[in-house]
Amino acid sequence: MMVPMPHRLDHDLLRTFVTAAESGNLTRAAERLRLSQPTISLQLKRLEQALGCRLIDRSPRSFHLTGEGETLLSYGRRILALADEAIGRLTDAKMTGRVRLGTPEDFATTHLSGVLAAFARAHPGVALEVTTDLTLNLIDRFQNGEFDIVLIKRDPVGPSAGVRVWREPLVWTCAADKGSGFEDPERDLPLVVSPHPCVYRRRALRALDEAGRDWHVVYTSTSLAGAQAAVRAGLGVTVLPAGMVPPDFRKLDGKAGLPPLPEAEIALMLASPVDQAAERLADHIVSSLEREG
Repeated sequence: MMVPMPHRLDHDLLRTFVTAAESGNLTRAAERLRLSQPTISLQLKRLEQALGCRLIDRSPRSFHLTGEGETLLSYGRRILALADEAIGRLTDAKMTGRVRLGTPEDFATTHLSGVLAAFARAHPGVALEVTTDLTLNLIDRFQNGEFDIVLIKRDPVGPSAGVRVWREPLVWTCAADKGSGFEDPERDLPLVVSPHPCVYRRRALRALDEAGRDWHVVYTSTSLAGAQAAVRAGLGVTVLPAGMVPPDFRKLDGKAGLPPLPEAEIALMLASPVDQAAERLADHIVSSLEREG
């Protein structure tokens, strides 16, 4: 009597599946894995054939895990985490080098410190040089070869402008104990903003102009701490991603007569070529922020 061969899990195929499931579509999975979308589709099909079940129901407009897919995602995350930990313990801990990372200050302050700390613990031989600046300055400096990796604020665009790692709504906000006058649509809106060129500044001014709301800039600061201090003092209103609003600020909803704002999007751009340390950090940032977001 022949004993049927057990199903085997190919870790490369499993990583493709987990990445696709966490990304929510094949395009973003292809960006993260640096593979073509047809290759992603083929690998998922091979995994389904190896396991003898359907893992994903997908169409041009939808992407949903089946019950079997949800089960495999739970196991797959743990399997890959253990495999990565083992490989890192044996090889990556010995990695050395220097990685130059550029990032917007507000995102670095709110979301990036824990991510970078975890990488530094796992790779003590890698020196991180982190610089904060405005997005358009970061892009210029990246193109001039000053950074290995940059995180940039952007409008939703295609994969050529980097891999999306974060997305959340932008909101109008002011100090919690001030700002009643800001809700009067007949009053010029005082703004606390970063200097030009700033993506959030551009979006805020465009939205106000399109809505016909008068405004004037009362305070400009290159520092996040400086801008927040001005808002706390009651000088004006600022724009922040919803998840970055300090607890002593309050969001100004539609009752304030302020126009809605587009979502904030953070993308990662990786120079080419780069060494192993930069590639590892880029992968770590993408996977960590995907889980957090």
